[in-house]
Amino acid sequence: MNSLQQKLQDNNIKALIFDLDGVVTQTARVHAQAWKRMFDAYLQQRGEKEGKHYEALDIDTDYREHIDGIPRYDGVRNFLASRGINLPEGAPEDEEGQETVGGLGNLKNMYFQELLKQEGVDVYDDTIAWIRHQKQKGMRTAIISASKNCVEVLHAAGIEHLFEEHVDGLQSAQLGLKGKPAPDIFLEAVRRLGIAPQEAAVFEDARKGVQAGKAGGFGLVVGIDRTHDEAALIEGGADLVIQQFPPV
Repeated sequence: MNSLQQKLQDNNIKALIFDLDGVVTQTARVHAQAWKRMFDAYLQQRGEKEGKHYEALDIDTDYREHIDGIPRYDGVRNFLASRGINLPEGAPEDEEGQETVGGLGNLKNMYFQELLKQEGVDVYDDTIAWIRHQKQKGMRTAIISASKNCVEVLHAAGIEHLFEEHVDGLQSAQLGLKGKPAPDIFLEAVRRLGIAPQEAAVFEDARKGVQAGKAGGFGLVVGIDRTHDEAALIEGGADLVIQQFPPV
């Protein structure tokens, strides 16, 4: 028996809560491309106007540190703060590209939608096969995402049927849920399943997500190390780190 299956049994896990981007689908790469396109153009434009040089977004460092796995507008604020920039909040209805947190976030989302149509959605086959196997054994499932595009991504990938519940960025905003590393989105998922947190396992590829699972008192927090960043996941509180799901 593999160590993941053993830990599920040892902790009497009845439900599995998956982060979407980077665990189930490969949309993290598409998100990163959209963020880089938006921020690099904005920083260059602002730098030319001010006579300053701003460092472009580095996907390996900046994206993971300031943006990955959190609500879109939080990502805008976090990254700009790392460059010493503070913009007006604006509103979610701001026009794409308007020089506000809302406007830049909406421009990023427009770029993401364009890339999604061009490239489609790739899934991690190891994850999908393992989820199907667990469902056959009676395990409950839910999926979460800080993205407001969660439903579109699930539909494009043809995997919405694998999850009983989903909690995404749209619902989080409506419910006033705090972004990771707060555990709110995971707690809402298990609430909808009618399962206690200690009877559920969280699967995350980002340090903030692992921290959220730990903060929520979940029975098992599993870090998915797709980018060879095991140390950060362990530091965040992962009980177990795997590079891929075991074959079934």
